[in-house]
Amino acid sequence: MPYVQQPAPDNHPVRLGLIGAGWIGAFHADSVARRIPNSRLDAIADPALPAAEALAAKLGVARITADPADVINDPDIDAVLVASPARFHSGLIAAAARAGKDVFCEKPGGRTVEELDEALAAAAAAGVSLQFGFNRRFAADFAAARKMIDDGAVGTPQLLRSLTRDPGTAAGIASPERIPPGTIFLETLIHDFDTLNWLNPGAVPVKVHAVADALVAPDAKAAGLLDTAVVTVTYSNGAIAVAEANFNALYGYDVRGEVFGSAGMVTAGGPQASSAVSYTAAGIASDTVRLNIDLFHDAYTAELACFVDGIAARRAGHAPVGTSAPGGVDARNALAVALAAIRSHETGLPVDVSAVARLQAAEPELQLTGVHLTGSGA
Repeated sequence: MPYVQQPAPDNHPVRLGLIGAGWIGAFHADSVARRIPNSRLDAIADPALPAAEALAAKLGVARITADPADVINDPDIDAVLVASPARFHSGLIAAAARAGKDVFCEKPGGRTVEELDEALAAAAAAGVSLQFGFNRRFAADFAAARKMIDDGAVGTPQLLRSLTRDPGTAAGIASPERIPPGTIFLETLIHDFDTLNWLNPGAVPVKVHAVADALVAPDAKAAGLLDTAVVTVTYSNGAIAVAEANFNALYGYDVRGEVFGSAGMVTAGGPQASSAVSYTAAGIASDTVRLNIDLFHDAYTAELACFVDGIAARRAGHAPVGTSAPGGVDARNALAVALAAIRSHETGLPVDVSAVARLQAAEPELQLTGVHLTGSGA
C-alpha cells in the first residue's frame, strides 16, 4: 500500500533576536545559549555596537547590528527579547508585533498606561504571544507559596507584604545622578506590585498610598532620586498590602513575600545564598546573595524557557503546559499601581487606581469552597 503522508514536524529551534546587550540582556542571551533547549540566539541589536560585538563573540552569534529594526524585520527571526532601557519598551513591542514576532519584554511594558495599551493592541491585532519579565513568579519558593494559596493554606488573603532591598555598600549608591526619577516605582517596586497582584488572585488594586525619600543619597534628592519607599495597596477583596524598597542593603540582595489570611500564612524569599548557617564564637552567620542574577538565576532561566516552550507548543498546534506566563493584563495592572504610587508621592495623598486606569483581574477569583484545612481541630 502507498505511504500515508504525515505532516513534517517543524523541528528547528525557536530563533531569537535580542534587543539590548546590557547586563540583563547579556544574562538572557547566556540563558538561551547555554540553558534553554530548543532555542537559538541568532542576532543581537544594540546602539552601543561594541557591547553587541562583545556579547556576540562570547556566545558565537554571527549577526549584530546597531539598529533594532534589523532584528525586528529579519524573516529568519521567530521572536524578539526586549532588554532595552524602559523608555523604548512599548515602541519595540509594537514594532515587533507588527512584524509578526512573538515578544518577551522586560518590565515595565511602558512608561504610561496609554503607550502600553498601544503596544498591547498591536500584539493582539497581530496574534503574537507577549510575555513580560516578572521573574519572581518563576522562583521556586514564590511559586510554592502561590500553590499553597491556591490550595487554601491561607484561606482568604487579608494582609500581604513584598519587599525589595537592593545590595549596597558602606559607600552608598554609586552614581545616584544616573538613576532616572521614578525608578524605584517603575523598575524596582513594579516587581513587588506584580507579586502582590499575583499572590492575591482575582483581586485588583483599588487605592494606593506611597511615601518615599532619598535616605541613602539625600544630596541627590533635588535631582529627583528616591531610594527608599513604602507603598500601601488596598485591593477589591478588602486585602491590604505593603510594598517596600531600598537601594542599599549592606547585607545583600533581599527579596521577600508574605501572605497572611483567615486560615494561616505563607512566606517566600530571603537574602540567604543557601540554608547553611555557621555557629561560631563570632556569632551565627550565613552567606548572602549580592546580585539579582544569582538570587533569581533559575527564575530568569525558567521565565525564558516558558516563553520558548509556549512558542514551540503553538507551532506544534497544542496548548502550552506549566506555569502561566505574565501577560498584558498583568503588566498593565502592575504599571497602574506604579503610576498611582508616583502620583501619591507627589501629592502626599492616597490615589484611586481608577484615576490612572480601569483594571481587570488577570485571573479568576480565588475559590475556597470545599477546601479542607487540616489542623488541631480537624
